[in-house]
Amino acid sequence: MKAGIVLLAVVAVAAVATFAFVASGPMPTPGAKKMRVLFLCTGNSCRSQMAEGWARALKVDSLEPYSAGIEKHGLNPRAVAVMREAGVDITAQQSKTVDELPTDGLDVVATVCGHADEFCPTFPQRVRVVHVPFDDPPKLAADAASEEEALGHYRRVRDEIRQFVAGLPDSLPK
Repeated sequence: MKAGIVLLAVVAVAAVATFAFVASGPMPTPGAKKMRVLFLCTGNSCRSQMAEGWARALKVDSLEPYSAGIEKHGLNPRAVAVMREAGVDITAQQSKTVDELPTDGLDVVATVCGHADEFCPTFPQRVRVVHVPFDDPPKLAADAASEEEALGHYRRVRDEIRQFVAGLPDSLPK
């Protein structure tokens, strides 16, 4: 009799636990394939670096982000500074060209500047290439009257890129 009561109690606990699990919604699928995204710009110094940084900070469970340039210009110090202000450290990222990356298995290439869109290298047909233009902070900052005004351009573009990345994959152009 005691064994029957214990068994009934175990079944009741299991039923409650199952209901709680189902009611909490779907759990992430272990080992689910992450979308491999390459953010591409001219020099891989500012916009594409910001996008990669945001993707690593906001989308760690769903994206495998990369950034590259048609050329490499090194990390832009102002880009590093404004990302740090937002709580994202991109100092470990390095400026690189597409040729330095493993492009096999990419799902999406997002060009983030007009030059990269115009001179985008050829990728396998299965890779979706989209153009998501953002203003060029270094170009805008060149005419700034102060460092604070220059950083304002970087901050605005940083925040626009954050909004785009946070919405991925839905924010990709159709």
